Amino acid sequence: MPSFKIDLSTAVVFVATAPEPKMANKKTGERAVDRETGAGLSTVGLLISDEGEGNLYQVTVPETGVPEGLAPGTPVAVTGLKARDWENEFNGQKRHGIAFRAVAVTPLGA
Repeated sequence: MPSFKIDLSTAVVFVATAPEPKMANKKTGERAVDRETGAGLSTVGLLISDEGEGNLYQVTVPETGVPEGLAPGTPVAVTGLKARDWENEFNGQKRHGIAFRAVAVTPLGA
């Protein structure tokens, strides 16, 4: 599926929830990994405010792009943010949504 770049050049971005390991299988504790690099993946909540509107997004980032100690309230720069739609079927129910992925989340001033 194609992905779309998201322009954050006029946005203000803050960490809303601290990074957590993304799980491929919650029952077994298997961590999700990047298919290309093999790096573990994390999920971080970002508050993105632009043109008077703020929204919370859960963004997947490789562990190599998430610095230690990234805490809620920290203003950040987001590198390579993309969106991709997804769809699946589980127990006979179709689900769909938009997944967000970034290369890195970096504290401003770092």
